[in-house]
Amino acid sequence: MPDRLSSLDASFLYLEDATTPMHVGSVMVFDPPDDGFDYDRLVQLISQRIAFVPRYRQRIRQIPGRLANPVWVDDEDFDVTYHVRRSALPRPGTDEQLQEFVARIQPRPLDRQRPLWEVYLVEGLEDGRFAIVTKSHQALVDGVHAVDIAHVIVDDDPAAEGLVTDTWRPSPEPSDIELLTGALVDAVRRPSEIVENVRGGIADVKAVGGRALSAAGHVASTLARTATRPAPTSPLNASVGEARRYVMIGTDLDDYKKVRSNLARGTFADDVTINDVVLATISGAFRSWLLTRGEAVHSGTTVRAMVPVSVYDDENRTRLGSRLKACFVDLPAGEPGASMRLHQVAFAMRQQMEGGQAVGAETLAELAGFAPPTLHSLGARLGSAVSRRLFNVVITNVPGPQQALYAGDAKMVATYPVMPLAKGQGLSIGLTSYDGGVYYGLNADRDAMPDIDVLGQGIVDALGELLESKSSQR
Repeated sequence: MPDRLSSLDASFLYLEDATTPMHVGSVMVFDPPDDGFDYDRLVQLISQRIAFVPRYRQRIRQIPGRLANPVWVDDEDFDVTYHVRRSALPRPGTDEQLQEFVARIQPRPLDRQRPLWEVYLVEGLEDGRFAIVTKSHQALVDGVHAVDIAHVIVDDDPAAEGLVTDTWRPSPEPSDIELLTGALVDAVRRPSEIVENVRGGIADVKAVGGRALSAAGHVASTLARTATRPAPTSPLNASVGEARRYVMIGTDLDDYKKVRSNLARGTFADDVTINDVVLATISGAFRSWLLTRGEAVHSGTTVRAMVPVSVYDDENRTRLGSRLKACFVDLPAGEPGASMRLHQVAFAMRQQMEGGQAVGAETLAELAGFAPPTLHSLGARLGSAVSRRLFNVVITNVPGPQQALYAGDAKMVATYPVMPLAKGQGLSIGLTSYDGGVYYGLNADRDAMPDIDVLGQGIVDALGELLESKSSQR
């Protein structure tokens, strides 16, 4: 019988709507190889690589009467050229034009009648570069049967292209009778699920909401131990429409290392991490952004961020979810001193991690379908489920490989995440370190954040301020 979606993954289908599509994305920028790179080359590459991930040739099929969760079935009419698309910017295409392209195509919902992913080849960038823009639904990227499509496209070996023999043949799609029979068999095997599975329509959403509230209660109790008030009122929390703005910011990883080396002084110097420097940089960016908006900024002004953090242990290295914690950190946007912002952030993060106040991934998995498919998706899934009163913004910082990756023999020179927006969350921030760089993707509601470029420039300025600062602890 076909694989059945877990209740967690199915909830992404039930809760998705036109303003909050639940897919994650990426923008990968490449230098062209000497012999060029075109659409046919990309189609060939993806056709070969998805042999490793059969899920990318499967679509979702609902059970008649909604007597059980949907199932994955092979797409007998799978057409890779439907999913791999071609576009171009007017030459020479600028980063601003690429950002606008991403802002327009990323919010569009994926076609539920086909496998839930899309890839765009964007040609015409400056200096002969091109970009590959991806979209993968969070119901698809479960971390077991499928990873993000961006991970399928790139490889650390440019010679890896063409090494895969694809023997995939679609299995016949089951009939309605077969789907119903399978649902009944599963119900007998797992009788505790039968009451949940027979719910349909609105009842499905209510059931998901109940699980979310239960898990959110645990998160709320965690926040109660770390803060005496709910998330501060912020222009970041706004009604979300269907249109987006997107900004890419590239920085140098060595700059963050220099800041850590220069400013990490005192008793807890070894506990100041690169992630702390990133959060201090974003804190400074929020400060300048709020000031340009004419918002009241004082010494106690904060922006509460939900920050997924990797926690490694030898026993659970193969279980991605077990290595993840979510910290709720009040970023000190009101603090005028750059070095002091860093020490305040480092202290807050250390307090949560050492005090057992960070929320484990097993708990997060209960939040309206949250499951740990990729590190970036952690923030996306959690952010879609938790009340905006608990935090103002999700910030996912994923450490990536520090060696070059390739699509075929085209070298990737930068990669920017595209994190989805949750209800009431006007901004999401994703960043990835890769091959000596740190790359930010700022995704925002078009109406709520018309000045998202100001926040982007604020990141560059705040990092420069940290580089010029002297340590306040000697």
